[in-house]
Amino acid sequence: MYAITGITGQVGGALGNALLKQGLPVRAVVRDAGKGALWAARGCDVALADMNDASALTTAFAGADAVFILPPSEFDPTPGYTQARETIDAIVAALTAARPAKVLCLSTIGADAVQDNLLTQRTLIEQALGALPIPVTFLRPGWFLENALWDVASARDDGVIHSFLMPLDKPVAMVATKDIGAMAATLIQQDWTGNRVVELEGPRRVSPNDLAAAFAKVLTRPVRAEIVPRDRWETMFREQGAANPYPRIRMLDGFNEGWIDFTEDSATLHKGSIDPDTVVAELVARAGSAK
Repeated sequence: MYAITGITGQVGGALGNALLKQGLPVRAVVRDAGKGALWAARGCDVALADMNDASALTTAFAGADAVFILPPSEFDPTPGYTQARETIDAIVAALTAARPAKVLCLSTIGADAVQDNLLTQRTLIEQALGALPIPVTFLRPGWFLENALWDVASARDDGVIHSFLMPLDKPVAMVATKDIGAMAATLIQQDWTGNRVVELEGPRRVSPNDLAAAFAKVLTRPVRAEIVPRDRWETMFREQGAANPYPRIRMLDGFNEGWIDFTEDSATLHKGSIDPDTVVAELVARAGSAK
């Protein structure tokens, strides 16, 4: 049995779909019974558990051959990452009690960075799960190509995408969530000992200009990328409701300054197969169908 947290999201859903297609038993760990019913109809066992509820998680993980951990993303964390620490404590307690044979945790590019930033939340969970007496794989994907969803409206209506990544011609390690789900489905079925790290990016690195070109191709209109000046970030994020924008700002600095990155000749680095044109086309189609 493969217990999957975050199965209602893009990566967890892709993993669940991949395992079901192989005829493998899946336990969908969900917070919402309604969303769980959709997976139950597909033949999944369903367990209700909040990611901060150690008791419910223990029940959800009990008897599992492998557990997929997808920690919630907090884009406006409290100082000290108290929410992330509470979730990590609950996950550790549940895994310690349930003792699955192995764990696959979705981490991130930049989890190895020493500078404090938004992705430090993944550094913390790697440190905590890495201390468990259970084999753990940390899957570190690059920047999600699906983040381009936020650019669909401006690309379609104004011919512009607004970029926090700079310079505009700098290629960045990006990856499609379907590639992440496919890699996760492979990794979770493997056997290993101790801890291991697997890094994942797409078939080629992608710059903001490349994303603009992908939008232009799909929309059949000119689209250009424009930099959002760094001195506007804090004001912008606070206007959007952020109380603590510093970690997010420092994460973006990490990509732009190069201390959040993969080493391209790393032995742990793998390549996906889905290119940005494919992802952008799907995002535009999805946005159109939602109108």
